[in-house]
Amino acid sequence: MGTLLAGKVGVVTGSGRGIGRGIALALAREGAKVVVNDVGCDLGGRGTDADPAAAVCKEIAALGSEAVPSYDSVADFTAAGNIIKTALDAWGRCDVLVNNAGIIRDRAIVNMSEEEFDAVIAVHLKGGWNCCRHALPVMKEQKFGRVINIVSSAGLRGNFGQSNYGAAKAGLMGLTFVIAVEFMKGNAEGKYSITANALAPAGMTRMVGTIPGMEGRPVPPEMNPELNGPIVAFLASDRAAHVNGQVFGRRGYAYTLFQTPKPLAALYKEGGMSAEEIARNFDAAFTEHLSVPGIPQTAAMKQAQAAAAAKK
Repeated sequence: MGTLLAGKVGVVTGSGRGIGRGIALALAREGAKVVVNDVGCDLGGRGTDADPAAAVCKEIAALGSEAVPSYDSVADFTAAGNIIKTALDAWGRCDVLVNNAGIIRDRAIVNMSEEEFDAVIAVHLKGGWNCCRHALPVMKEQKFGRVINIVSSAGLRGNFGQSNYGAAKAGLMGLTFVIAVEFMKGNAEGKYSITANALAPAGMTRMVGTIPGMEGRPVPPEMNPELNGPIVAFLASDRAAHVNGQVFGRRGYAYTLFQTPKPLAALYKEGGMSAEEIARNFDAAFTEHLSVPGIPQTAAMKQAQAAAAAKK
């Protein structure tokens, strides 16, 4: 077992399965004690009879570390406080918070109900804020903390049928930046070491399995959801104290760093421009810099979706 996180206590929401499970195991492999939070729901947020949190705790114990389960919902402010309290009750600390819990209710925006939108926002975005609101005062008192928010290319680039999920993940990215800024001055002055970063992971999980054409497909080695864990473990460590307000990704076996939004070009005229003047000059100033919305697809995903479409 590694020692990168020896003596640290981590909370990973939605860690009973998939990407969250891989992150919880990665923290434990580096010596962290872990609160495994999972309400045991299906992708739509409805309860099941499974107890994945307890199962992951057993896996962590087998690695030689310690873990306790938590079944509280991140979407409820008081319940989110109980998640952090679980860490404090068990070990007296909360050093690392990974906001990973999520549900999906995919539907084209013209067909999506208000309830479907609100439910996804409540878990991903409000849930992330809820947990941060309870964890950050503890981290400030400790003078140490790491927040890693799990975002998505659906929020960074857009994806069909995911206006709720994409908006929530984009909001979680914005929350990451705000936390990074709010604690930046204190970090520079040496008051405390608290950072916030985000990761857009990759992996063949239950969520990916809902994409048309991907159902039942074997998991390629590079899509193993456990491959996301090591970079989260690094970001949670003392050795990542200089990394703050960044958005990382994973593609295949590579870890990537996203360029956060910044101006690429400008269209300027003293005193301002009319709409007609903008129309005349827009292409020369901006067209070469325009981005293509949507998540870049691998050849396998394109083939799978084409095959699924051909069957309809």
